[in-house]
Amino acid sequence: MAKILIIYYSRNGSTAKMARQIARGVESVAGAEAIVRTVPEVSALCEKVADAIPASGEPYASLQELENCDGLALGSPTHFGNMAASLKHFIDGTSAMWFSGALSGKPAGVFTSTGSMHGGQETTLLSMMLPLMHHGMLMMSLPCNEIALRETISGGTPYGPSHRSETDSELTDHEKRLCWVLGQRLAKTALALKTIAV
Repeated sequence: MAKILIIYYSRNGSTAKMARQIARGVESVAGAEAIVRTVPEVSALCEKVADAIPASGEPYASLQELENCDGLALGSPTHFGNMAASLKHFIDGTSAMWFSGALSGKPAGVFTSTGSMHGGQETTLLSMMLPLMHHGMLMMSLPCNEIALRETISGGTPYGPSHRSETDSELTDHEKRLCWVLGQRLAKTALALKTIAV
């Protein structure tokens, strides 16, 4: 069984919807399991002490789950062309895994949601890739022969799935498809790598 951890931060729900579509893609692959987690908010004044379990939605991600996963999808809304502080705060706590190499050689992908067409989707995706590359993870892109990537007029990039919410937070069929494709690619790659390692 390959466990694909999907960690996201979502303020208005769009990124959470994308995470669940990626989970569907993961679980369309026999032998793969999707584990969907979120991260707590960080206060502008100081670190916020969050309850152990959120009031609603997915549970908070733990460093142990991250260390034990076989693949990772990381998602955030775009904040001025970068990932949200709450997700960055979680990633900044992974130094011990960097020293141990716990994530090295595992597949990873990224996804984002923006409020406008030119809100910085691609730079946000790239900003999330950088720490994962430092961990030695294998970055999964969306292939350019994927028809939804060529036909979309909303979200979607070769760097990873994206969503343009504006006033409507519903994902388009193309955006759903691209999330599903990323989940499937992560699951298939993780299973293949586990087979090689045996």
